[in-house]
Amino acid sequence: MPFRRRQFLGLTLSAPFALHLKPALAAARADVSREVLLTWHKLILELVRHTATYMPPVAARGFAYIGVTAHEALASGNPALHSLAGQLTDLSPLPTRGEGAFDEPCVLHAALNAAVLELFANTGPTGQRAMEKMGEIMGRTARDGMATDVVDRSVAHGQAIAAHILAWAATDGGAVVENMGFPHDYTPGTNPQDWAPTSAIRLQQAPLLPAWGGNRPFAVPDMAALDAPPPPAYDEAAGSAFHGFAAEVVETAKALTDEQKLIARFWSDDAMLTPTPAGHWISIVMQIADRDALPVEVISSTLAKLGVAQADAFISCWSTKFRYNLLRPVTYIKRHIDPAWEPLLITPPFPEYTSGHSTQSGAASTVLTSIFGDSFAFDDATHEDEGLPVRSFASFEAAAEEAAMSRLYGGIHFRFGNEAGLVQGRAVGAFAAALRTEA
Repeated sequence: MPFRRRQFLGLTLSAPFALHLKPALAAARADVSREVLLTWHKLILELVRHTATYMPPVAARGFAYIGVTAHEALASGNPALHSLAGQLTDLSPLPTRGEGAFDEPCVLHAALNAAVLELFANTGPTGQRAMEKMGEIMGRTARDGMATDVVDRSVAHGQAIAAHILAWAATDGGAVVENMGFPHDYTPGTNPQDWAPTSAIRLQQAPLLPAWGGNRPFAVPDMAALDAPPPPAYDEAAGSAFHGFAAEVVETAKALTDEQKLIARFWSDDAMLTPTPAGHWISIVMQIADRDALPVEVISSTLAKLGVAQADAFISCWSTKFRYNLLRPVTYIKRHIDPAWEPLLITPPFPEYTSGHSTQSGAASTVLTSIFGDSFAFDDATHEDEGLPVRSFASFEAAAEEAAMSRLYGGIHFRFGNEAGLVQGRAVGAFAAALRTEA
């Protein structure tokens, strides 16, 4: 039976998710580790939707730290895996295991439990109850049939792994998100091309997370080197190149097919309504893991690299956004083409160039292609619960290109913002793809 997202917060409160296995073989314990990893991530996708501060860049950051936590918990006891310490910026060697036997599911569960509780400490009451119940259920699943001393030793080690990573996370510049990410004080630009608010909501008169581009990156050694080139020269004259890009947005909106409208909504991934763009790609990996019965080590390595790629992509993109501070299509179009024009999608409250969806999709597709190959076909049922049909893709690159194009269909990005974002994301993703996770 396929996983149904909407049911998950409720289902974590009941016993059927406890597996009560008593395996005697390492392979069977690996299956329990796999269940622990995937089940926690299913809850995390829901928590992102229920935590007010988890705007897209913040969500990507959370997925990265959770992915690294899971990988390091497993790598600490598996000689076939290689730690990311020394590869990720400022991540020092993690706690090692002492004497005695350890149990992998118990280590993994303890690490994830501690990391999720901290990273989602400000989620609402429903999320708090779900995390508590998940800790109980997955704790029973992990320790079932294991000796008490092994469980205690394993839990302590998993918690030490999480504490090390959380201490590292606390210094990256993104640990504290005030006012849902909107600055209390903001001085708007005065140039005609500068970003202007696109919403009447009072909170959104300032742009989202303007300092995010200064956060510490995970895998990119020099974020400035990956900055996108300047956008096309701003021009209000009819017949100019810039005016032409805006006119394309208008003409595209007039001629949208039902399929193009569906694509725009499928990739919209709005905060508080979905797991965000980063969560969409996490969901894709989890679907592939179920379809192909991927082993836990492959899943954890993939999620770690993917999380790192997306987190760095948002840092890079936000650095570019606030370097150029370019207005959105709806602002330009209302001023210079059609005062009554409205886009299909709601325009997000931050500058246009480059496209965040495009940047993180380019990064995600680069990492996933490096792991699974150039022509890896898959189905994506991420939004089936919202009534959107399953979409099929011949490759990760095809999915990324569609995600980028969806922003033009939605009327919220110029074509050049999408295209430059894909290029920027691919460059970011290459660093994550190069991370060594196997010994």
